[in-house]
This record gives sequence, C-alpha cells and structure tokens, in this order.
Amino acid sequence: MSESQEQSQTAEEPETPEQQPDSDDSSEEGDASGDTEMDFLRNLFSRTLGLSPGEKVLDELSLDGVARYIQSGKCKNVICMVGAGISTSAGIPDFRSPGTGLYSNLQKYNLPYPEAIFQIEYFKKHPEPFFALARELYPGQFKPTVCHYFMRMLKDKGILKRCYSQNIDTLERVAGLEGEDLIEAHGTFHTSHCVSFPCRKEYSMEWMKDKIFTEDIPKCEACNSLVKPDIVFFGENLPARFFSSMKKDFPQCDLLIIMGTSLQVQPFASLVSRVPNSCPRLLINMEKTGQSDFAMGLLGFGGGMDFDSDKAYRDVAHLSSCDDGCLALAELLGWKAELEELVKREHALIDSKEGTNKGEQMNQSSSASEKDKNQQTSPLIIGKRMLPLLLNHHSRSCTSGQNVA
Repeated sequence: MSESQEQSQTAEEPETPEQQPDSDDSSEEGDASGDTEMDFLRNLFSRTLGLSPGEKVLDELSLDGVARYIQSGKCKNVICMVGAGISTSAGIPDFRSPGTGLYSNLQKYNLPYPEAIFQIEYFKKHPEPFFALARELYPGQFKPTVCHYFMRMLKDKGILKRCYSQNIDTLERVAGLEGEDLIEAHGTFHTSHCVSFPCRKEYSMEWMKDKIFTEDIPKCEACNSLVKPDIVFFGENLPARFFSSMKKDFPQCDLLIIMGTSLQVQPFASLVSRVPNSCPRLLINMEKTGQSDFAMGLLGFGGGMDFDSDKAYRDVAHLSSCDDGCLALAELLGWKAELEELVKREHALIDSKEGTNKGEQMNQSSSASEKDKNQQTSPLIIGKRMLPLLLNHHSRSCTSGQNVA
C-alpha cells in the first residue's frame, strides 16, 4: 500500500474516541473503535478479493427478471448446479429428506450409520450393502425429468456452458447432455475401477451391470480385489476434471442456475461463490439454501447468497419443485410448449427401447428354458421393472457366500 493510499484512507476514517470529548462511556468508545477497524478490514478484503457488490444485471429480483435477462441476448454462458432434488420426480429418492430420503430408509442393510453405505473404508470391508442398493437404484431404470430436459434445451439453444451435477444416476446423459456438457462432481457409473492402487484395472458399465444383477460382488479379474463404480465415496477425492473445469468455467459464467441441492456438501457448495460479482444466481428449490458461507462469514461478509436483505442485488429464489420451476421459467421464455414436446418425444423413445429390450429378454428366457429344464427363472423386482435372472443350481452354490439380496 502506498503512502498516499494510507493518507487517503486515514482521512476518510471517522474521528477516534479520543477526539470526541462528549463521549463518556469507555465501553462504547471501544466498541466504536472496533467497528471502525472491522469496517476498514472488510473494505480492504472486498477490494483485494473482489468481494464488493458487482453491477446489477437483473431489472427485477424475480423469475420474470431472470427470463428477461435470458431473452436480452446478454446471457450466453449459463452454468447449472444440480443435486438429487432434480431426480426425485423420476422416482429416485434424495438423500436427506426426513422419512422419504435415502438415508432414512437404509435400516434393512444393518449399517452402523446411514452414511456408511458411501464410506470407502466401510465399503472395502462390507461391500454387500452398497451393491444391494445399487441393484435398486441402478441407472437405466428411470426417465429424465422436466428439469433434465430444460437443461437439454439450454444446450440446444447454445447458452449452456456446463452442468455441474452431484448426481450419479446419469439422467443428464440420458436427457442428451454429453460428456463435454457435464461435470459429474460425485462420479459416474459409466466406468468402474479396481480399488487396489497397484492395479486400478478399468471395467465397463456393461461388465459392472452384469455383476450387480447376477448378485456377484464384483472382483477384479487381474488381482481379485473389489471393483467399484467410479462414483465418489466419502473419503475419496473428487475427479480432477471437476477442479480444472471450475477454474475455467465459473469466471465466464453470466447466469448460475442452482436446482435441487441442499448446498451442504463441500467443495461443491462453494461453487456458488466462484462466479463474477455481477453474475445473477437463480435458486429453484423447495426451500432457500446456500445463504451461508462459513469462511466468508468469519470475515464478516455474511457469505453465501442473499435473497432478502436490503443489499440483495443478484440472487433470486423460486420456491417450488424443480420441474415446476423449470416449466414456469420456460413459459416466461416462450419455451414451454417446446419443452413439453421434448419431454413427450424423448420419453416415448425410451419406452419404445424398453419394450424392445423386454421382448428380447422374454425370447432369451423362453429359449433358455427349453434348452435346460434344470435352469430356473428368479424374478428380481427393481424399482418398477422385473428382470428374469437365469441361475442354475451350480452357480448359486458357487456364489452363495456372496449373495447380497
């Protein structure tokens, strides 16, 4: 800091308590001095870290204001941050909702605590609960939601910079987002790896699916260690691409849309603070969240998003389900009919593929039954679908120690 800057800041500061003879309360004098020093530090940090309020871009802090901003042509790099809430209408439970969330319904797995099912050290010792759960929630059993297809529309219209997802259900991919459009912050089922670091042999999604649905505990063909889908467990690092991409993407973001996430898990939650100060942030969720940032709070900045204070200038909270919020925004943009048609068309395509696959499975089951009367069909209920599994008595006895149903 130069001498002239120091003089300028000193001149702007109010008189110290010693220069105010009318003040006779020493404790109040101390408080006033402390407030002045904290204000100075806050201003200094704001200038140094770029935390001061940016330009007000929205003409109104509402969904209408966001829609007009998108229509203005100034919005060209939209980033979506999404969590489990965007998939609940597809029939996939979120994690933390009392009574209906995943963590509230894991009693049948006899876990020491619900989160253990996603703890890497627990998994290495007791993999059975995770793979039993994986059979119930395996990707490919559910259809993308309105929210997923809204993000697809943002891509088709050329304004989606990236989708950062906490989800492992792969529904963003099913809806039409490709690898370049998507950062799967908590990993994916698309690939799997041996958990042994000297080995780390990679396996395909098809290989893992076959193991999961034949009730085998997947073991590495090279070293016989466990094989785990490339989803991020507690105790594991996030994918390297998450960190490299966020450094490039978020400084370019001109609209951040946050949907269906509690913003409780770091470092994902901190991404809301990485956009430019002038970047509008829209939350579509059942309740307000993301309003506190611990690190910034310690510095006295309040941190997080600001929906309600007199200083609010860029954050908008639309409280609804993610699907309803996306439909409401699409209607304001004049996209609603197009979005509904996209959902209808894509769901019909998924249904037609499922019908073909079921027909093939029935034909295969019938042929197998005729060839070997000793084989038996074991129906396995998974979500809304039933998969016929052909398991002979020999294979059952070989894997009886590993069955996890």
